[in-house]
Amino acid sequence: MNDGLPLQDGEQVLLIDQRGKRHLIFLRKSETFHSDRGWVPHDAIIGQPEGSWVRSSMGLRYLALRPSLAEYVLEMPRGAQVIYPKDLAMILFWADIYPGCRVLEAGTGSGALTLALLRVVGPDGRVITYEQRDEFARRALANIHMRLGEVANLIVRLRPVEDGLPEEEPVDRVLLDLPEPWRLTSLVAAVLRPGGIFLCYVPTIVQSQQIAEALQRERQWALVETFETLYRPWNIEGQSVRPFHRMVAHTGFITVARRVVPEEGAAPPARVRHLEAED
Repeated sequence: MNDGLPLQDGEQVLLIDQRGKRHLIFLRKSETFHSDRGWVPHDAIIGQPEGSWVRSSMGLRYLALRPSLAEYVLEMPRGAQVIYPKDLAMILFWADIYPGCRVLEAGTGSGALTLALLRVVGPDGRVITYEQRDEFARRALANIHMRLGEVANLIVRLRPVEDGLPEEEPVDRVLLDLPEPWRLTSLVAAVLRPGGIFLCYVPTIVQSQQIAEALQRERQWALVETFETLYRPWNIEGQSVRPFHRMVAHTGFITVARRVVPEEGAAPPARVRHLEAED
């Protein structure tokens, strides 16, 4: 990233027109951006401060910005469906990802969650990601390298996580984006340190029920909780204040649990209540 520097040849830039339409482009000297609203020479953007306005040949204004991670995730090439920013934000917070964290991820997909994890764990942390489909792994790595460049703290295992984790050392967090995470609870418990956090992301409530029941049956898990996140933008223009007609409602369910030391002979702990203020 070149935050604070003028926009440079060879970097990605987001052009946003007056209608709010977004275009993620690579700046290249002597090249031209074309749209149905005219064309813009890349040379008119290169060297300008981030946040500058440029005009197309038809007079349409474009705002030139370096894409945020959320914007990049929504615009980057995809092999598999990405986790949306509203869920990425919740995952990072509820899984309590921190600088120096050691994370095991399964289901790399297009790399959206991997990108978010790498940025938060920083150079002292480590992300180990499992992906069984070669085309998904290659697309994810391309997206990661485009955003972050070469990263030294990412390990990609090109095989199903179900095959086992014999080479893994203890990790602080386990994050799964897989169709049947309930089949892996005992497997990942063996590498997740006591006190660590398990989190999975699935699209249906039936899957959520199965993972929650699996976690509740096993004594090495406690504080099991499932939730979803709804995102509703609002339109505020003068005295006109109303919610948008469309919202990003259901995308997936998040289930979290804590890895605990089993107590011999004790019943599994009760499910956690939502964290709400008590009277």
